[in-house]
Amino acid sequence: MKWTKFGSTAAIYLVLLLGALLTLGPFLLSILTAFKTREQFAQQSALSWPDPFTVENFAQLLTGPAQFGRAIVITVLAAMLILVGQLICSILAAYAFARVDFPGRQVLFWVYLSTLMIPPVVLVVPLYLMMTEAGLRNSFWSLVLPFAFASPYAIFLLREYFRGIPQELIDAARLDGANTLDVLVEIVVPLSRPIIATLTLITIVSHWNSFMWPLVVTTGTEWRVVTVATASLQSQFNGNWTLVMAATTLALVPLLVLFLLFQRSFVRSITIAGSA
Repeated sequence: MKWTKFGSTAAIYLVLLLGALLTLGPFLLSILTAFKTREQFAQQSALSWPDPFTVENFAQLLTGPAQFGRAIVITVLAAMLILVGQLICSILAAYAFARVDFPGRQVLFWVYLSTLMIPPVVLVVPLYLMMTEAGLRNSFWSLVLPFAFASPYAIFLLREYFRGIPQELIDAARLDGANTLDVLVEIVVPLSRPIIATLTLITIVSHWNSFMWPLVVTTGTEWRVVTVATASLQSQFNGNWTLVMAATTLALVPLLVLFLLFQRSFVRSITIAGSA
């Protein structure tokens, strides 16, 4: 019996180990390649350690004609503005749907939520035409404005979380003279930090990794984002894979730092959602 239990446990850990290797393997390969010269990459095994380590690829990316440093700055600014806009609009809308009584509230909410069923690729052409007519095509604002005013997913997630906040707290605040905005800012938002942190992580990651829309709406290198800049390296530098892997490694670092900063809140929101 003990051997059977031991064998089943070992099999589970083996499957988990294989899954971890398949998941982390590409990242390890990217990092190892980023610290190699083109000669090392051509002559050595892909999984061999760089000997010696070199930062030549990173220096070329940030100071050379690739202008990758500019792409990082543009991506950071766009993601931050989208994040601020989405959080403000989503929190206000979610609170209205969760706690404010007005005619047609449920119908309006479910109609808006149904837009989640629309594939994002369907919106590319209409958004492109709108940006062109507004004179914003190939500009920084064309990267930000289409996504800066809330999202159905964020509103849905926040609404469900807000509904779980005890009504007694809100009633007590209103007895003390708090208005709707006071309740939202001083009670609801502080109690919702875990889910807001989760939305922060999801929003930044999704727009940091956005590729199709920036590729369509911008041309040239002036407003190129990280994903488009990385893709262009493959043709711009004749398939220099050490340079491409250095770009992917640089693009990965901010996301890892962001996850490390918000991991406690992220795990806490999952725990709270699972116990609800």
